[in-house]
Amino acid sequence: MNPRFPVSHSFFLDECWFLTGATAVGKTRVGLDLAQRLGAEIVSLDSMAIYRGMDIGTAKPSREEQQVVPHHLIDVCDPADEYSVAQYLDAAEQVVRDIRSRGREALFVGGTPMWLKCLMRGFFEGPPADWQLREQIEREAAELAPGELHKRLVAVDPLAAEVIHPNDTRRIVRALEVFRSTGEPISHQQLEFEDARPAEECRVFVLHREREEQHRRIEDRVDQMLAAGLVDEVKQLTADGKQLGRTASQAVGYQEVLEYLAGECDEPTMIEKIKTRTRRFAKRQGTWFRGLSECRWIELVDDSTPASVAEQILAQFDA
Repeated sequence: MNPRFPVSHSFFLDECWFLTGATAVGKTRVGLDLAQRLGAEIVSLDSMAIYRGMDIGTAKPSREEQQVVPHHLIDVCDPADEYSVAQYLDAAEQVVRDIRSRGREALFVGGTPMWLKCLMRGFFEGPPADWQLREQIEREAAELAPGELHKRLVAVDPLAAEVIHPNDTRRIVRALEVFRSTGEPISHQQLEFEDARPAEECRVFVLHREREEQHRRIEDRVDQMLAAGLVDEVKQLTADGKQLGRTASQAVGYQEVLEYLAGECDEPTMIEKIKTRTRRFAKRQGTWFRGLSECRWIELVDDSTPASVAEQILAQFDA
């Protein structure tokens, strides 16, 4: 097990900039404007943008946008592969060093809260995944009443249970997997990586919109993705017997399209499932960001432009 980047050793992140926020909030365009003002190159902070061919459903920056400002850690691996947090942290460190060697700033842009937290506070990888044990716990979760799996975590790792939401089955399963495979609570292994810093010591900016406006943008985003050919993209990714890996197949939008193509639901149901799950995902993102003291919040309104938001960020940093 290899601990990575505890705060005291995360020197490669000093002076880096971070722009994040919930899905569909408007990060890409603001990031482009902010990067140009900073003389920065963009490092993706999106756990799904690393997959080649998953373009529409992940709302990757277009080729034209990537030509305006150099982007890194996009299209890193095939959708059939798994890409861990540890791999991302190692890659991010190297990318930042390369950017700085060119005399440029590094601006992380994306909405994966766990990756942001690990960059800010460090990450302890824990034991390798025990897929057989994990599947066993997942079967338990499916058979238990709501909340029961979380109660089992409370019994063996109350510290982890305190910070993991009872509905966050994926993290509960992982915590139970680590305890059952090692006999040691995962929280005990992670304690040295939980040091937080105040926002004024960091350059982490969270874009935020009012709930109704955010939901409207999500609805529009999903409609645009489907009109752009999301279903055909998934067909192409799974042609000739190819399959998406565990992580890629569970991505918002892709999982629902796979169910539709498998005949498990009709098209209207698929669309509604994508929109509902995207709204829930955005809500979870907000919960994560509010739990990070390093974040400064930037409130957006209907008439906010990328330029005005970038100026607001720079003004808040200089204040």
